[in-house]
Amino acid sequence: MSGLGRLAAVDVAALQESWDRQQEGYMPDREERFGAMLDAVAATAGPGPVRLLDLAGGTGSITLRALRRFPAVEATVLDLDPALLAIAEATFAEPSHAEPSHAGPSDAEPGRTGRVAVVAADLSAAGWVDALPRREYDAVLTATALHWLPGERVSGLYGEIRQLLRPGGIFVNVDHIPDDGLPTLTKQLLAAEETVRNARYAAGAALSWARWWEHLATIEELAPLVARRHEIYPTGHAAEFTPSLAWHVDALRAAGYSEAGVLWRGGPDAAVAGVR
Repeated sequence: MSGLGRLAAVDVAALQESWDRQQEGYMPDREERFGAMLDAVAATAGPGPVRLLDLAGGTGSITLRALRRFPAVEATVLDLDPALLAIAEATFAEPSHAEPSHAGPSDAEPGRTGRVAVVAADLSAAGWVDALPRREYDAVLTATALHWLPGERVSGLYGEIRQLLRPGGIFVNVDHIPDDGLPTLTKQLLAAEETVRNARYAAGAALSWARWWEHLATIEELAPLVARRHEIYPTGHAAEFTPSLAWHVDALRAAGYSEAGVLWRGGPDAAVAGVR
C-alpha cells in the first residue's frame, strides 16, 4: 500500500511539523543549512527543472524546501526507513506539494507522485543506485545522515554520487564535521547545545528523537512500519563516524570531484561540497 493510502486518515502535515521541531532540537540552525545548500543549487542549476536527489531524505525535508524555492523541480527522495518513506509518499501525493498550479499532469510511474519520486534503498551497498528513476542529477543533497555509515563506505559513496551528477553538478553533505583546530571549543559548543535542547524538552517545545518514535508507534497506521524499522535497525544505527573537514575534502578529491571544500559551517557542523 502506498504512503497516501496507508496514511489517508493521518494528519501528515502535523507529522512533518513535529519532525521539523524534533530535528531542530538537535540543529537550531537547520533552516540556515538548508538555505546554504539550496543557494548552491540555485547558483549552479541550468534553465530547466532542477533535477534533485534528496539522499537519505527521510520525510523529504530538503525536497519540500526545494519545491518552495524553485519554479520547477524533479526530485527523488531516497531512504531506507519505511515509516519516514510513508510520510514522504503521503506528503508528496498532496497536490499542494507535488505539483505547482501551473504544472500539467505527471506521468504515472510506480513510486512517483507529481514531480517527486520516493524510493527505498540501502546506502550501505553500491546497488542502491538501481532504485533510482534516473541516472543524472543537477544536485545530490544530504543532511545529517551519512555519519551513520562507516568511513570506507562514505568514501565509496562519494564516488558513486559523482557518477550520478551531470558535468558541473554539485553534491552537498551537511553533517557533524568538526574543525580539527577547535577541539575544546567544539566540546563546549556541544555541551551548550545539549543544555538548550534539554530545556526545550522540559518545556514541551519539542520531542526528543526517542519520544518522537514512541509517538509514531502509537499511530495505528504507522505502528507496523515503526516495527519494521526496528527490524531493519535492531540495535539502532551504527556508531557515529564524524571525521574532520579535511577528511571529507580529501575523500571528495580522491573520488574525482573537480572542486571540493566547505560550503557552510555552524559550530561543530559543516556542509562539504563537491563539483563534478
